[in-house]
Amino acid sequence: MTINGSGTRPAGEKGLESPAGPQQAGASGTESAAPPVDALAAAAGPVEQPIVVVEEKGRDLTWVRRSLLLVWAVAVGFEFAAHGIAFERTRLILFMAFGMAAATIGRRRAITVLIDWLPFVLILMLYDWTRNVAVWLNMPTHWHLANDFDIWLFGVNPTVWLQTYLKFPDPPWWEVVVSVIYISYFLVPYVTAGVLWIRNRATWRRFAICFIATSFIGLVGYTLVPGAPPWAAARCTAEQVADYPRDPACMYEDKRVPDNILGTVEPVHDGAEDRVERISWRGWRVLGLANAGELLKIGQQKANLVAAIPSLHAGLTMMLALFMWPRTKALGRTLFMGYAVVMAFALVYTAEHYVFDIILGWLIAALVVGTMEFVDRRYVQPRNRRRAAEQEAEREQAVARAVAEDTGVRVQVEP
Repeated sequence: MTINGSGTRPAGEKGLESPAGPQQAGASGTESAAPPVDALAAAAGPVEQPIVVVEEKGRDLTWVRRSLLLVWAVAVGFEFAAHGIAFERTRLILFMAFGMAAATIGRRRAITVLIDWLPFVLILMLYDWTRNVAVWLNMPTHWHLANDFDIWLFGVNPTVWLQTYLKFPDPPWWEVVVSVIYISYFLVPYVTAGVLWIRNRATWRRFAICFIATSFIGLVGYTLVPGAPPWAAARCTAEQVADYPRDPACMYEDKRVPDNILGTVEPVHDGAEDRVERISWRGWRVLGLANAGELLKIGQQKANLVAAIPSLHAGLTMMLALFMWPRTKALGRTLFMGYAVVMAFALVYTAEHYVFDIILGWLIAALVVGTMEFVDRRYVQPRNRRRAAEQEAEREQAVARAVAEDTGVRVQVEP
């Protein structure tokens, strides 16, 4: 914004004249009693000019931003069609970074993508590296803890019950939803983070803090208290895991075990397997994407197979729902909270997690978001209000000094 204030007449401005022109001498040869207007103006001193406030506007780059976003969307579409959807975190965030840079054109500096997201990515890479600490520590793996809790809570193992009544020999159409919800965990939190960053960097920073805190608390949990998931317990007997092994041979044998830890499934649908199976990948067969299901199975085998306590699938999706709750309306709240609940169902039905794991993940999410909101309201927001008031006072003082000194002040505010 440009503020121009002047107490003198601009250079080259002529004096005001009487509408009738200069007074002529009277018939008697003497001058008129009324002095010229110029003489009055000169006697009165300089004319005070009003302060003019001119708002400076940058170039409108909307068409550039939209064009680059279109190019980015087409390029990502071709990339995903050729090599599949980017479920690997680093690759996904790299694609997002180009889109976010395009979305900032005309709004903020594109370098802010690097400033904000590089530390976030490095911290997540640190998280990936420290996951191997669980292997090095080799803490005793719990094979009965979560199962016993679920039976105490429900009177029956929920996974056994669900696969008894809902599992078919071939995946029904609704298992597509189950498989998509399960794998969306590798996309939705990051895409949501990207949208939040574009809309409000301060809100994104709060979300990033919650995301990282939830992840690392979960890391501490499954490092110190490793737990076998339901699908692994269904492949082993109590005798085979009596000494709390981390990776017994039985958990890699995908076959029916009569005396397994979970018990026998008695399916109500003819032809369905009478045992608990890991079926988070089956829905892809309905879509004719069997290769995608096989890739998911391969990726699952490379992960930490006993990192079930707590469930980060449940924890991060509930963190997302709780974080967005005060920031969205009824529809958004319903969608985010419904997403967390459907994710929990998918995890239990597909034998990826016990209800015990999910409850712990939800409790961690509530703790993290609640702590963040408390700190934000108690300390961060008051501090930001004080800083904003101080900056506003400084601007007002600068304007007052500029007006008093008859100088121009140039203030440029970045949107």
